[in-house]
Amino acid sequence: MWRSPEPRFDVASAICQGGRDYQEDAIVADFPFGADSGVVVLADGMGGHAAGDVASKIVVTEVFSELKFESANFGDFEGEIPQYLTTAARNANEVVRDHVKRHPDTRGMGATLVSLVLVENRMYWMSIGDSPLYHFRGGKMKQLNEDHSMAPQIDFMVQSGLLDEEAGRNHPDRNCLTSVILGDRVAKSDCPKTPFELQVGDIVVVSSDGLQYLEEAQIQKILQRYRRKKAAEIAGHLLEAIEALADPDQDNCTFSVIKLNHNKPVIRAIRAKPVGHVDSHTATITRVVELDGVEKVAAKADTPAIKEVRPIKTVKVTGNKPDSTQEVEAAEPPAKLAAGGK
Repeated sequence: MWRSPEPRFDVASAICQGGRDYQEDAIVADFPFGADSGVVVLADGMGGHAAGDVASKIVVTEVFSELKFESANFGDFEGEIPQYLTTAARNANEVVRDHVKRHPDTRGMGATLVSLVLVENRMYWMSIGDSPLYHFRGGKMKQLNEDHSMAPQIDFMVQSGLLDEEAGRNHPDRNCLTSVILGDRVAKSDCPKTPFELQVGDIVVVSSDGLQYLEEAQIQKILQRYRRKKAAEIAGHLLEAIEALADPDQDNCTFSVIKLNHNKPVIRAIRAKPVGHVDSHTATITRVVELDGVEKVAAKADTPAIKEVRPIKTVKVTGNKPDSTQEVEAAEPPAKLAAGGK
C-alpha cells in the first residue's frame, strides 16, 4: 500500500483573543510540502496603544513578503539568512513609520516581532520585543531568544535579594518593553549569525506573550506529555490550558508549534532562477497578448465563413400548365425559360 512520505516539518498554528476586546496578534507560517525550508512570522501589537492590530499586520506582511521573496535562495545562500531577517525587520519598521506619518492618530502604535527561517535542521531567527521562542528537548524547555522587556531586570533583582519574589512576579513594570517596532530607532534586536541545530523529535514554540499566562513549568509539562503527538494536537492542548485558566485579563494568545519529523538528505532542492536566465524549453510557452489581440483572435474563432451572396429574381416559366415560376440570379440577362430547362 502506497503511503505519503512524511514531511520534514510538522507545523500547526493557533490563535485566541483571550479576555481582550480585540485581536492584536498576527501570525503566518509557511512550510510547503516538498521544500526543505520554512518560515514563521509572528507579531504582537502593542496593547493599549493606538492601532496595535494595524502595526502587527504591517510587520507580519512586510517581513513575510521579504522572506518569501528570498526563500528560493535559502539553500544556496544560507549564510545570508541573518541578513535577510535583518533587512525584513528594518523594512517593516520603515513601513510603520510611513503609516504613522500618513495617519498621525496612530502615533504610538507598535509591535513585537519573532521571525524564523528553518533550513533542514537549522533554525535562524530575528526577535524584537518580548515574544518568546521556546525549544523543547529531552523533557526540558528553555527560551532561546532575548526578552526585551523589564522582566529580566526584575528577575535579576529578585535573584540578588533586592526584591521579594512575589513582588517581582506581580511587578507593574514587568511587561514594559525595552525594544519594539514602532517606526523609530529599534533599541535592541536578537539575530544570531549561526543557526540553532535541531534534532529529530525537537519541538519549537514561537508565541506572543499571551502564552506566558501559563507558567513555563506547565508549558513544559504539556510538551512532554504530548511530545509524540502531531503539532496540531499539541497546539490544541496548549489552548485548552489557556482556556482552563479563565483569567479575565488573559492577553491575546498566538503561537506556532513546530516539530522536526526527520532529517533525511535533500532529494531535490529548490533552486532560484539565475538573473538573466532564459528557459530553452519550447514545448509549452506562456505568453501575454494585448487585449485587442485577444478580441481579434476570438472574433476569428467565433465568426463562421461567409460565402459570396449574389442577388436573385423570380421569372415565369412557360410550357407547363399551369405556368410556374423559378428563381434565377439577377445578374443574368432576362430570358424566357422553357419547361425542362431547354
